[in-house]
Amino acid sequence: LSVCLSVCLYIYVYIHKQYKKNYSFTDLLPLDLLSRVLPVSGRARDGIRMVQSRGARGFQFSGSPQLFSFPASQLFINCNFFPAEFSIVVTLKIPQMAPEKSEYIFTLLEGDSDEPLLGLRLSQNKFHFLQKGHGSRKRITFKAVGLDDNRWHTVVLAVTGCYTILTVDCGTPLEELEIPFPDNLDTTGSTFFIASRRRWNGLFSGLIRQLVLLPGSDATSQICPSSEPRLSALSVPQALLHLPIKPSSTDLPLHPYEAEVRVTAGMSPPCGHSEEGHLWFNTLKRGLFLCDGIVWLTMLQVKEKLDYVEDHQDLFTNSETFDIEVFHIPSVGLFMATANRDSNLGSGIYKWTDGRFERYQNISTYDAQAWQYFTVGKKVCVDYQQNVILLLYSKRIANTDSPYQVLSTCTVNEHTFQKANNSLKMFFYWSYEVF
Repeated sequence: LSVCLSVCLYIYVYIHKQYKKNYSFTDLLPLDLLSRVLPVSGRARDGIRMVQSRGARGFQFSGSPQLFSFPASQLFINCNFFPAEFSIVVTLKIPQMAPEKSEYIFTLLEGDSDEPLLGLRLSQNKFHFLQKGHGSRKRITFKAVGLDDNRWHTVVLAVTGCYTILTVDCGTPLEELEIPFPDNLDTTGSTFFIASRRRWNGLFSGLIRQLVLLPGSDATSQICPSSEPRLSALSVPQALLHLPIKPSSTDLPLHPYEAEVRVTAGMSPPCGHSEEGHLWFNTLKRGLFLCDGIVWLTMLQVKEKLDYVEDHQDLFTNSETFDIEVFHIPSVGLFMATANRDSNLGSGIYKWTDGRFERYQNISTYDAQAWQYFTVGKKVCVDYQQNVILLLYSKRIANTDSPYQVLSTCTVNEHTFQKANNSLKMFFYWSYEVF
């Protein structure tokens, strides 16, 4: 009987080794865990939002953790054993965490159990690798990693032999010497949970841009060195590489999309490559601006307007007034000319004195319709509707009662403009109307 048991045991061990040999995980393709929980076939999924922050996009998770899970059998088709050597690449962004708080990047749970076979967890300034091996569960902790600073980081956790190696942003690797990862971790009936541990408690509150399992090798050599080490990519979902895609049947994007907005009341925030796509709301100017990577572009801005208007002065003119023209004569002051209908009383010129317009001079006019102020070289002139041009003198404005030139026209309105190079020639443009 003992011989028979020994033979059976030998056969079992032999078959087991051959089975593992035939399904080696060495040099396999990256397995994108994040894409497994994203919407497919144009369907929206509750609890997932695409957010742009600091020049890059990531997914934010909320709602039931069951929404962001999938069976391990989707990955391990021909072999149910988790690879003994592997690396996990994750790109994330998370604000500073409270000392007693911890959140899960992902977990692999066995059946209905809440105990992880495998998982990654974050706490304040610490990174934890959870695993089950050799009949017990253990946790490997890397301290002082500085991941919870509200900035993007790319982390590579590599497991090979007795070593567990953590590389942050293509920096110096941190090594932990531990008992080798088990080569017989069975994933049958287990489930991957992204951003959680099945429970609401510990749901990842930050953004995840990349979450990849690479069996058989260390992914560090594939993504490092990099010109952007914080955003080094092995396999990023296509939805995060481009603007939100809008299906033909609706105007809503496949993924709810939002951008990071800054609200300030002082100086404008910096606008560079890392801030491209950011929105800035200026409370002082009451405007919304978009960073194009160089400058802030105005999207919406409220035009300044008066809060209210108060009566300042009641000005009584000679007769019915059709038009006014306010003008300034250097070294003399601010004036206002009124175009009055009554030919006997004429029109008036008023000067701003002590915060009020005071009558300064009467001008003889005939059915004046409008005034126009202009300059010709150093000469100051005004003309009214009947096209009588008056020459104003800075030191003796009383001479304006004498016409400088009379033009016979049938016009309702007229415009003047000055030729370049301070030419003394004057041009008129009339809109004609026959009476």
